[in-house]
Amino acid sequence: MATLALAERPARAFESAIPGAKLLPAPRLSAAPVAPKAQNPAGFSALEWSVVMLARHDRPSSLREPGRIAKILAALFGNGVNRRLADPKLEALRRMAVLTWHHSYSVPKAELKAFFDAGYSPDHYELLGKRVAEVHVARLFRK
Repeated sequence: MATLALAERPARAFESAIPGAKLLPAPRLSAAPVAPKAQNPAGFSALEWSVVMLARHDRPSSLREPGRIAKILAALFGNGVNRRLADPKLEALRRMAVLTWHHSYSVPKAELKAFFDAGYSPDHYELLGKRVAEVHVARLFRK
């Protein structure tokens, strides 16, 4: 109870120093509303994580449209490898994952826009970047 008496002492001194002055009651602490981010955190499904991990082995050249000569050679020899995914959302994720694996956060704005237009959020992009960085760091310190 001594702490209560100490807390009341300055308030009484203030009221006696200025006639007619009253202290406002202490604000009550109430639970703040939970941010929407905490209610629905960004995450990837198992399929999306497998796309991210498979994109680690893709080259940045897999993002370009094959040229005429590459198409002719693929038609003649049949060795054309199509790495594109049929689902547009997963293809946007694969493209962003390839760029993130090779260039970290230095990706073109057009690719970012396509990634966000596919239905992903900036939190998904951040989660992707963190996971790629974790794998890179783990590879650096592996014995």
